[in-house]
Amino acid sequence: MENFMHHIVSITILLFFFITYFQSGVDKILDWKGNVTWLKGHFSATFLKNFVPLALALILFIEIITAVYTVLGIYNLIVYNTTPIAIHALFLSCITLLMLLFGQRLAKDYQGALTITCYFIVSVFGLYVITA
Repeated sequence: MENFMHHIVSITILLFFFITYFQSGVDKILDWKGNVTWLKGHFSATFLKNFVPLALALILFIEIITAVYTVLGIYNLIVYNTTPIAIHALFLSCITLLMLLFGQRLAKDYQGALTITCYFIVSVFGLYVITA
């Protein structure tokens, strides 16, 4: 219980990102066709228009990997009081969000980019908390 209380902020942030990436990954799997269709329209004026399924698969892969790392990070914080996996999870979160931000900016979806920026701030804050 001592490790849990010591890492409560990091654990909470990791849980936030677990929910975020796990739900997003599940949604992509369960509604692949709908996601591809919507994203083809979203990126129709960009160079990504012909690469939407590939880009979506890449995002799905990194989201699932990040979700797994968040769970492993939480486990290692609580059980072993070690931070490397949690740090990797939050860094993967930053990379994932930067990829999503790139897509939103490319599509000129500035409101979507702003939303991703909010998630990015939480992710960087998590990295700060766990490495300080």
